[in-house]
Amino acid sequence: MKSPLLSLPGAVPAEGVDEGVAAHYGDLFREQRALADGTGFVDLSHRGVVTVTGEDRLSWLHLLLTQHVSELPAGQATEALILSAHGHIEHALYLVDDGETAWAHIEPGTQDALLAYLESMKFFYRVEVADRTADTAVVHLPAGSIAEVPQGVVVRETPYGRDLFLPRADLEAYAEKAGPPAGILAHEALRVEQHRPRVGFETDHRTIPHELGWIGTAVHLQKGCYRGQETVARVQNLGKPPRRLVFLHLDGSEVHLPTPGTELRVADEAPDGRKIGFITTSVRHHELGPVALALVKRNVPVDAPLMAGTTAAAQEVVVEP
Repeated sequence: MKSPLLSLPGAVPAEGVDEGVAAHYGDLFREQRALADGTGFVDLSHRGVVTVTGEDRLSWLHLLLTQHVSELPAGQATEALILSAHGHIEHALYLVDDGETAWAHIEPGTQDALLAYLESMKFFYRVEVADRTADTAVVHLPAGSIAEVPQGVVVRETPYGRDLFLPRADLEAYAEKAGPPAGILAHEALRVEQHRPRVGFETDHRTIPHELGWIGTAVHLQKGCYRGQETVARVQNLGKPPRRLVFLHLDGSEVHLPTPGTELRVADEAPDGRKIGFITTSVRHHELGPVALALVKRNVPVDAPLMAGTTAAAQEVVVEP
C-alpha cells in the first residue's frame, strides 16, 4: 500500500519492510522531538489491518492467542502473539475490540499468512475474519496528543499513544488537521528508546517470547491452551531463554550505524572472537544519540562492553539474564 502522504512536502520514501510510507519529511530530529512532546502524527498506513466479527470472536481468539482476551472490555487495548507449535513467534497483533468487532494491526505484508491461519482454525465457531488493509489506514498519535479523533473511528489507546483505524479515504483530509507529520524513522527511534520489540526486526525463525520481554505484556501465563504454550510454560517454569534483548548505547564518533545483523562480540576479545549476538534495530535518537536493540546470549555479563562490528557499544539490560 503506497500512502498518498508521500506527496507531502519533504517526504522521503521509506525502504524495506516499511516501504509505502515516509521515512521522514526532511528533519528526522525535529520529527522525533515533536512526537516526544505529544504533537504531530505518524502515517502507518502500510501496516496490515485484520478484523474478526461474530459473537464468538473473543472466545475464539482466546484459544489462538497468547493473551487473555475472552473477556476483553470494549475499548481496552492489548497485544498478543501467535506462536508456532514449537513456541517461536510468528505474528504480533495489536488489538482492540469496539464491542462488535476485534481490530488488529500487524506487520506490513503479513496479513495473507495471518488470515490463512485464522481461516484454517474457524471450525464451527461463529466468526468471520477479514483483511481490511485496503480500506483502513493506521495513524499513530503520540502520547499526550490533543489531536481530534474523528467520530466513529476505532481507537487503540496505549501508554505510548493512540492508534487510529481510519478509513483510508479520509487519510489525506485527516493529515491536514492532525499537525506536523513524522516519518517512520522517528517512530522507530522512540520504539527503540522504549525497548519495544518488533516482529521481523527483533525476531528470527527461533525467537521465543521470553527473549524479548513479551511475557506479561503479550503473553498471559494464567490462561488456557494455545499453540506453542508448552514451550512458554517449560521455559517459564524450568529454565531460561537462550538469548535476551538488550539496549545498546553506540559510539557516537562513528559516521555509520551498524546495520541489523551486525555481529556482536565482547570488546576485550580478539576481533575474530566468538559471536555473542547481533544488532536487530539501530537508530539515531534526538537525545541519546546512536542507540540500538540487540539479541545477545543469555550468559553474556550485563556489564561487559561490546563491539558491534567496529563500533563500541555499552549495554543496558532489558531482559534479565
